Amino acid sequence: MKIVLLLALLTVSESSSKSVVGQTGQNAILPCTYNFKYYGALSVCWGRGDLPLSGCNNQLISTDGRKVIEGTRASSRYQLLGRLDEGDVSLTILNVTDSDTGRYGCRVEIPGWFNDDKQHFDLTVETAPQTTTSTEQTTASYAAGHMYIREILPTSSSSIISAESSVEQQQQVDSLQSFIGNTVRVSFIVFIPVLLLTAAYRCLRTNQRLTGG
Repeated sequence: MKIVLLLALLTVSESSSKSVVGQTGQNAILPCTYNFKYYGALSVCWGRGDLPLSGCNNQLISTDGRKVIEGTRASSRYQLLGRLDEGDVSLTILNVTDSDTGRYGCRVEIPGWFNDDKQHFDLTVETAPQTTTSTEQTTASYAAGHMYIREILPTSSSSIISAESSVEQQQQVDSLQSFIGNTVRVSFIVFIPVLLLTAAYRCLRTNQRLTGG
């Protein structure tokens, strides 16, 4: 009678579980911990489905309390990423899919009869929200680029207009300098012969007066 009652109590304790919701393509974490400071390093195993009276059914991964036991990992998608030396034996399932939906069990093997800490988790996997399609991203990028071009065009046009004005001003200065230079050259060409002829004529008149002519 006592054995039947004990088995009934064990069945009731194992029926409770925690619900965890994950999204496809993301990582799901099933939290499981124990008092490392009090117990020290304990062996822990994770399995699919309800935990049996001992061990783990459909074992996914196990640890001796300090490191993962080689050869017990069912897939590289199952990881114990918590601090094992602090009693954090939470299971991380990488890149979850719909097939990961279901019950999981964490068994912490505490020394003594029927002392094991058994925790169950029901994982529900939901479809992740749709991301922006490549076509929409391209359209958004084009629109952003078009706006950017429109924003910089006035500045570029102003720069071009300013540059053209500077060229025109320089051309006007060059034209003025060329006009002055040509005027000076023409003046020399026209007035110097006149001055020479005038001087020659005066010299001739002076000589005539001196000779009495």
